[in-house]
Amino acid sequence: MATVKSPIVVMKRYEMKYLLNPEQTAYFKESVKGHMEIDRFGLTSIASLYYDTPDYRLIRTSIEKPPFKEKIRLRSYGIATDTSPVFLELKRKAYGIVYKRRVQSTIPLVDKFFDCEGDICAGGQINKELVTFRDYYVNLVPACMIIYDRVAYFQPDGDLRLTIDHNPRYRYDDLDLRVSMDGHSLLGDGWTILEVKVQQAVPLWLSSILTKGKIYKNSFSKYGEAYRQQLMKVRA
Repeated sequence: MATVKSPIVVMKRYEMKYLLNPEQTAYFKESVKGHMEIDRFGLTSIASLYYDTPDYRLIRTSIEKPPFKEKIRLRSYGIATDTSPVFLELKRKAYGIVYKRRVQSTIPLVDKFFDCEGDICAGGQINKELVTFRDYYVNLVPACMIIYDRVAYFQPDGDLRLTIDHNPRYRYDDLDLRVSMDGHSLLGDGWTILEVKVQQAVPLWLSSILTKGKIYKNSFSKYGEAYRQQLMKVRA
């Protein structure tokens, strides 16, 4: 099987999530000026295709909030094509620390990988972890699409990263990154999801901004909320 020899990324960090109403979103964006800068991509539409077992084993386990959980997803920036880069990500969370393995590929190669026709990258530890994950869960299939419009901030000369996700949405049909960026809304109008990503401690200035804005940590999961909303529709 052919592979794409592209960058492999390994990440280890703390991630904290917050749900912001429209007023808190405006307040937060204004307050971080002078501390953070918007990255060069600006507002970016991101789609993530989550893979799961046919009985949704991964997300059902995740929403029980165990000390260890894991998921696998395929991410694109904008609508993908057969030749555009997509990123297969294996994400694990253990006792508040997030570990992520990410490799660049293409949709046809990823499809072959999940059909057990070969590796996803040119060998090595990351490939071994991805293959082990795939084989352990036996029958991983496209399960849910999560889409949002993200603005990412970075701290010059620091490891702090913030993202604000606007208009988070999902769909359980047309599970293909090449189709569209449409979906059902996950939150109310104007609500956003703030994620704070840091390898060390949250700086005091950021803690002060969050406290003043009455912005409190939330264990919100986009895939988990999409699963919950979909179950409500099925049971209605």
